[in-house]
Amino acid sequence: MKVRIYYHHTDCGKVVYYATYLQFLEEARTEFLKARGIDIRELIKHDRLFVVAHQEVDYRAPAGYGDILDISTKLARVRGVRLNLEHVVKREDGTVVVEAKTTLALIDRGFKPQPLPEELIQKLEG
Repeated sequence: MKVRIYYHHTDCGKVVYYATYLQFLEEARTEFLKARGIDIRELIKHDRLFVVAHQEVDYRAPAGYGDILDISTKLARVRGVRLNLEHVVKREDGTVVVEAKTTLALIDRGFKPQPLPEELIQKLEG
């Protein structure tokens, strides 16, 4: 996924505000799932939701206004109710800006963990 950095993404130092990367990662995860045929709206219709159970972010280099970032997302592991994703965010010049790991958990509307359905696992791993 590519993202152009606009003024509202930056802080008073004119670099991307650290928490903005969490939004970028969320968008990248959504696109990652969508590309594998997983529609969040369909999960919600069946009273299932993904929630972030754990997030790690390592900030490696700054990005600033006007930069275009490339965010890659890959599946690291699927187990039980959780899936682990790894993200790498690079500037156009190839510099790694952020490396992140996200653990998502599948829950129901009562916030109870739910096992990942086999059909979902096949789409993720396929």
